Amino acid sequence: MFGLKNDNNVDPTLEQVGTIIGPGAVLDGPLTTKDSTRIDGTVKGNVTISGALIVGGEGKIGGNVSCVNAYIAGEITGNISAPQGKVEISDTGKVIGDVTCKGIVIDENAVFQGKCDMIGVDKSSAEIAKERAAANKDSDSTAESSEDSNKSEGSDSSSEASKESSDSSSESK
Repeated sequence: MFGLKNDNNVDPTLEQVGTIIGPGAVLDGPLTTKDSTRIDGTVKGNVTISGALIVGGEGKIGGNVSCVNAYIAGEITGNISAPQGKVEISDTGKVIGDVTCKGIVIDENAVFQGKCDMIGVDKSSAEIAKERAAANKDSDSTAESSEDSNKSEGSDSSSEASKESSDSSSESK
């Protein structure tokens, strides 16, 4: 109640960092971890993370990266592979290399030099928009044709009613 704040907007992967490479630390060789990892130092080699990778503002990686999600505020020189997740490059982040991911966010003033391959995206947003427009057009034309048929049915019944009334009036004469 007092002094405790429950912030539900925090990404759970950020709360469960199991490995930290601190500022000033230099790791010369590959790094492999089974949990989420934060790098504020320097790694010279490939990085394989089974969870999320967080590269702090002072963090640097010189090698290829494989992870579930990547949050980059520092620098990565190498390819990034996050085929099931998302790669976020903050405004202070710098990525020189290709990125393979399901989703990507690049902030204004971030540096990204390479190509991005989106994995698991079956259709482009333009294709989806075209399909929606076509579906809306079809539903509109279906609604219009049903209204037209209702009008014609109504006019048929009114003409039948007028026939019946004229027939009955001629019979009574």
